[in-house]
Amino acid sequence: MESKSTNSTLVQLFRGVAVAEGVSYLAFGASMPLKYGWGILWPNQWVGMAHGALFLAFCGLLAAVWYAERWPLARVLAFGLASLLPYGTIWLERRVFRAKK
Repeated sequence: MESKSTNSTLVQLFRGVAVAEGVSYLAFGASMPLKYGWGILWPNQWVGMAHGALFLAFCGLLAAVWYAERWPLARVLAFGLASLLPYGTIWLERRVFRAKK
């Protein structure tokens, strides 16, 4: 079993990726008008690639934190659902982790 400091580092990493994933989702949505409105493809390609990588990292870290911290299934499902909504992971990260302070 990992030490508590390692687990809290894992949670901190997850929090950072959750916020970055939420920001990338918003940026991806903002780059859509460039692609479909003006035919400028490259911003959408780069932002989409970054968003996809962050989403995969988010899912992997969510599973790792669930296992390491023994999070309740309801919290894991809430983060999973939030990842499908624009601004969802940012809002839920703030709500879950800022409520503890």
